[in-house]
Amino acid sequence: MGDGSRGGWRIESNYGLATSKAVPGIARAVWRTGGNMRARSLAVCGVVLAGLAMMATPSWGQASPPAKAECKFADGKTIHVDYSSPRMRGRKIFGGLVPYGEPWRVGANDATTFVIDTDVNVAGKDVPAGSYTLFALPNPDSWQLIINKTTGEWGIPYPGADSDLARVPMKLSKLPSPLEDFTIGFASDGKTCAMHLDWDTTRATVDITEKK
Repeated sequence: MGDGSRGGWRIESNYGLATSKAVPGIARAVWRTGGNMRARSLAVCGVVLAGLAMMATPSWGQASPPAKAECKFADGKTIHVDYSSPRMRGRKIFGGLVPYGEPWRVGANDATTFVIDTDVNVAGKDVPAGSYTLFALPNPDSWQLIINKTTGEWGIPYPGADSDLARVPMKLSKLPSPLEDFTIGFASDGKTCAMHLDWDTTRATVDITEKK
């Protein structure tokens, strides 16, 4: 009668989809009956499924979803910022997750981009129209905004001061309550775009004007 005189399910590990070759991390369920082995693959691959789940996850489910901020001058010229917005998630932010005295990518994941279609003045420093990367240098009582000429890179490591276009001081203020999501935003009166970086209870602001 062979070795399958009694029917039933059996789990055979390390079998891949549509193949009899062993593949690590994959299993199949096999039905044995009457000496014949009829296989119905219930292949389970943790790595593949995890990858598919990550691909299918919408931005609101990500730890640091993409975000944008934009400001327009009176003549229609714009400042456009693309960044990723990390969450506090109960962590100490400045002086903890974001160390003091070290360049920070002002966000997460890919480097934060700063694109301007007109020449501007950022806190007294002239910045020509073009694409840049933003970093910040936070300290307990003072911040600097770093405008870096290297673009298209991952947010870390910081590419180095040699590629900085400018470092300008930022004004610090305290938010009335902790802000869970890191946010870059603008306040505008048509002449000045005040860019602010908000997270936890900290707001760092820099004024940007169009150069005439």
